[in-house]
Amino acid sequence: MTASGNLWIVSAPSGGGKTSLSRALLPRLATLSVQAQISVSHTTRAPRAGEVDGTHYHFIDEARFVERIAAGAYLEHAEVFGRRYGTARTETEALLAQGRDVILDIDWQGARQVRAAMPAAKSVFILPPSRLELERRLKQRGTDADSVIAQRMALARDEMSHYAEYESLVVNEDFETALQQLIALFLAPRLALARQKPRYSALIAELLEN
Repeated sequence: MTASGNLWIVSAPSGGGKTSLSRALLPRLATLSVQAQISVSHTTRAPRAGEVDGTHYHFIDEARFVERIAAGAYLEHAEVFGRRYGTARTETEALLAQGRDVILDIDWQGARQVRAAMPAAKSVFILPPSRLELERRLKQRGTDADSVIAQRMALARDEMSHYAEYESLVVNEDFETALQQLIALFLAPRLALARQKPRYSALIAELLEN
């Protein structure tokens, strides 16, 4: 019987590095025989250049999104910058049942909804090393006007104020160090006695045999 995967909530302010870290995490976990997947959210915003429906997001219209909310199809959903985002409940549950770890790249509001629905969900908040560095990273993207960056910085402060609601905290000053810390966090639950004992029951019996 395949053990259920772990549901991971990963949050950070815009520019904190959660998306880059999560993407880099997947192949590193795979080398350690841990299958993980980033949840593909539904959104009402228009696709950006190079984005593929079903790979980066599931792009749907406002009316369909509202219908899905009413049907209880989302594990969590939120509105950000006038656009809606949501995590599909059945898709997430199916991946977990396959033994895969599922990463939810969501904000603190979504995290609260997920915890209420699935209390066993694990969570980690990623902080930047400083406000100055966070602003530099946002400007380095080259995709937003100064007014938008100023708005993102204001929202970042509010997002970061909720760090204490999470189980774990990682400061993304050095990317590789932060990545190693995330790997350690993802491995730890899989090494817990409750999970390892049934997996190695035959070995344990042999080792303890009189």
